[in-house]
Amino acid sequence: MVPFGGKMVCQVVNFAGNGFGQALTAAAVALLLRLFSGPGPVLLPEEEFDDADNNGDYAGDDGDGEAPVTGKVVPMTIRWRNITCSLSDKSSKTVRFLLKNVSGEAKPGRLLAIMGPSGSGKTTLLNVLAGQLMASPRLHLSGLLEVNGRPSSNKAYKFAFVRQEDLFFSQLTVRETLSIAAELQLLEIASVEERDEYVNNLLFKLGLVSCADSNVGDAKVRGISGGEKKRLSLACELIASPSVIFADEPTTGLDAFQAERVMETLRQLAQDGHTVIFSIHQPRGSVYSKFDDIVLLTEGALIYAGPAHDEPLAYFSKFGYHCPDHVNPAEFLADLISIDYSSAASVYSSQKRIDALVESFAEQSSAVLCANPLTAGVGAHCGQKLRKKTVVKRKRAWWRQFFLLLKRAWMQASRDGPTNKVRARMSIASAIIFGSVFWRMGRSQTSIQDRMGLLQVAAINTAMAALTKTVGVFPKERAIVDRERAKGSYALGPYLLSKLIAEIPVGAAFPLMFGAVLYPMARLHPSLSRFGKFCGIVTAESFAASAMGLTVGAMVPSTEAAMAVGPSLMTVFIVFGGYYVNADNTPIVFRWIPRVSLIRWAFQGLCINEFKGLQFDHQNSFDIETGEQALERFSLGGSSIQDTVIAQSRILLFWYCTTYLLLEKNKPKYQQLEPIPSEQSKTQLHLETLDPDQIEQLNQFDPPPAKQVESNKLVESPQIDDPIGPFVLEGTLMIPVTTTVK
Repeated sequence: MVPFGGKMVCQVVNFAGNGFGQALTAAAVALLLRLFSGPGPVLLPEEEFDDADNNGDYAGDDGDGEAPVTGKVVPMTIRWRNITCSLSDKSSKTVRFLLKNVSGEAKPGRLLAIMGPSGSGKTTLLNVLAGQLMASPRLHLSGLLEVNGRPSSNKAYKFAFVRQEDLFFSQLTVRETLSIAAELQLLEIASVEERDEYVNNLLFKLGLVSCADSNVGDAKVRGISGGEKKRLSLACELIASPSVIFADEPTTGLDAFQAERVMETLRQLAQDGHTVIFSIHQPRGSVYSKFDDIVLLTEGALIYAGPAHDEPLAYFSKFGYHCPDHVNPAEFLADLISIDYSSAASVYSSQKRIDALVESFAEQSSAVLCANPLTAGVGAHCGQKLRKKTVVKRKRAWWRQFFLLLKRAWMQASRDGPTNKVRARMSIASAIIFGSVFWRMGRSQTSIQDRMGLLQVAAINTAMAALTKTVGVFPKERAIVDRERAKGSYALGPYLLSKLIAEIPVGAAFPLMFGAVLYPMARLHPSLSRFGKFCGIVTAESFAASAMGLTVGAMVPSTEAAMAVGPSLMTVFIVFGGYYVNADNTPIVFRWIPRVSLIRWAFQGLCINEFKGLQFDHQNSFDIETGEQALERFSLGGSSIQDTVIAQSRILLFWYCTTYLLLEKNKPKYQQLEPIPSEQSKTQLHLETLDPDQIEQLNQFDPPPAKQVESNKLVESPQIDDPIGPFVLEGTLMIPVTTTVK
């Protein structure tokens, strides 16, 4: 690492005139050396169970932890029982149950839909099964989860998780997006021809051939349609040949045609051997007909789990709830399990119906049990002693990751025409406005103040333009980076370095435009070398401000929060930027702020560049005669332009290192599934989802008494003082639903 040799490090450290600055700079340089010279990333070992008689149970049994690149899918059966998720509210001392003893099963080759009204727990259950439920001290999650008959987690198999938001780099084409993702994840494919063939197969499989060479697009630039973006999300997740596919409401925001195409894609993936689990709100009839299995939830409780199509209709008809002819079964089920809030009486009636259906399904389904409980000893279940093995996944070399990410970052930065045009126009417009106000300044005594003001607003304008651009973009990009890093595609060091280098040509163009217009209009120091130094100082300040924007974007959760925090923090640096408050008059408690203010160092560098060597008109003995006297008057002397540039480089280094630490610290953390108490697990047997034969067995049972389940006819609610009773419509308190398992 020649650029970071001892001479440069000593120069940077020696610049800081105090112990704090030296320690800070040394720590930043050491961290940067560690990031940019260390070996490639290695995933933490994952614990898996080794079964000699069943080598296909887990991805990674081929010895290196990588899924086959030929598209082979390892079948996975996921089974869960007594999943309970609660959210506590310390202020009101109440507990809201998001899931209540939910059990079910998902099998390979079948399409499992999780349905229910809004707030029923669909997304929560999906996140729990995928291990993607965000951790919180207020959450408590318990239950049992099995993968191919073994207690496991999402780390024991390869899975894909398609979120509701489709986030991509907007300036890349569909083919480029898949190609870069494939090159980062598929190490076995070395040749370009094989990788292109693999990507073409994915494009054909997901129906993306027609838009393969179109930009993905975003809100600013028109790109592919919403349905195509959703299928592109699936394609990106399918690169690693996952065994299980989770999709969170994949049809949300799509029209009926696009929604059906997405569901047809999921159905084809299920037929290829994937285990497909997704949540959906209220599908159309043709979409419902594609489901193989269905889980119905309401208020976090399970109402039905089993085959789809006509089986749930037959089940609910036992209780007097018949689906009318020519009515979408999904709409009938949605109406049946939803609470009607139109009146207090309807709330009471619908809540009573739902409570009875929840208890009835729990009681009747307990008659169909598996002989082996889900929590039985794993060794006994598998018929042999299990041993753990360590799987270390291989990744691209550090520099290979860097070059791939640099290629992607350059394409994104250079192709972003709308943003670049706006930034160019604003830079030129600002320069014209400032140049008109400070038109052809002379050498009078009053011109000293004018020059100081112009250089200050030039520093502020450059910094704010770079900051607002970064904080407006990076929070969205961070979500993409977090998702890709969670899949182990690359490390954080190559990403940050590639982003810095890729934005140098584009980011430097706008300060150069600004300086090229402003400098001659204001008639600043007429020297070509001074003009070059002016442009160099504002360019270095622009990159330091962008680095600060990265830190703000990594620190806050959303773009809106970043837009609020970034300018506020910059305002503090502006106040202590050397123009409004003299450095000698700064209170002691705040004297560290000018040392870290990028505005101050840019302003000081611009003033030194402008005033040194200037002669001013003077008439009185107390007038300022030279530029050096002006610098001393404003406490800006005693430094050189080189010192100010090094200080800005140090600030840039500090913000990049802080961004790295924040991104590492703020990595998504997911809630761990706690096992249910052992005594309870020994007495309760495993509850499987019902197949058609079991549904027929259930139909032979007599329905519960009429007092438990009301008919589908209109029933007048009893006259009570408080018709709502224990229900809290807008609060967090929910009615406890007890489930009896014989």
